[in-house]
Amino acid sequence: MSYAETETASQPDCWRRAAALAGGPEAAALPAAGERIAVVGCGTSFYMAQAYAGLRESSGHGESDAFAASEFPVGRGYDRVVALTRSGTTTEVLELLNRLRGTTRTVAVTADPETPVRAAADDLVVLDFADERSVVQTRFATTALTLLRAHLGLHAERVVADAETALAEPLPDGLLECTQFSFLGRGWTVGLAHEAALKMKEASLSWTESYPAMEYRHGPISISTAGTATWMFGEAPEGLPEQVRATGATWVDGPLDPLADLVRVQRLALARAAARGLDPDLPRHLSRSVVLDGA
Repeated sequence: MSYAETETASQPDCWRRAAALAGGPEAAALPAAGERIAVVGCGTSFYMAQAYAGLRESSGHGESDAFAASEFPVGRGYDRVVALTRSGTTTEVLELLNRLRGTTRTVAVTADPETPVRAAADDLVVLDFADERSVVQTRFATTALTLLRAHLGLHAERVVADAETALAEPLPDGLLECTQFSFLGRGWTVGLAHEAALKMKEASLSWTESYPAMEYRHGPISISTAGTATWMFGEAPEGLPEQVRATGATWVDGPLDPLADLVRVQRLALARAAARGLDPDLPRHLSRSVVLDGA
């Protein structure tokens, strides 16, 4: 098995550990209710930041924005900035944390505390049990989001049970043969849709796109046809499944929690990689962390 397969399969256990941490001393470093916050990251971590910010604000915990670390609006006032960084070495994240030192409280959620992020952030939350050897992120990203979700009081054991189901049940028929995938979300699940599209690109070089679900009718649905798939995270807008099926495309949704549904996409990405003879642990042109020369 590849590292990515092993790491994907370990997510239910990782989520249980993260949910337990949310009620421990680590919680003191995380945003308090009512704080105005920004969440930053790069790549997968940016999409998890989008999901967390959407969850936090929509559940009444306070204004919450999400940015790619390179696009953070320095000068805008926040009570706290949360940085998601598996490696703790990503150049854009470290530069931003150093720039914010002394002006805005920062906390980094990382898998490796023995990296430069230790000195760059004011506070550190360590999920070393969710670290990964694969370049492609799976369990660290979902474990970090589980921690943050649990801290908001929005995690339940059912989510873990759904992840176990996502790992055990067969994937929907015909997806390995599809030529294109569109992933859709609403609210916090838009971030999950973006991450699903990225995972399929990284691991299996699949042609993917991702959108807020209500935007799909505004042009992107034109790509739907026989041999393509449209995958919805969470509840679909009324009438959209029928419209997509009418194009001949495959519509995918399900009763699982949206984060658990992301595990199904991870499995699909790995299955497509295997079918194409690709190594998901070492995707082309990618490395575990982007460290820029001269940074």
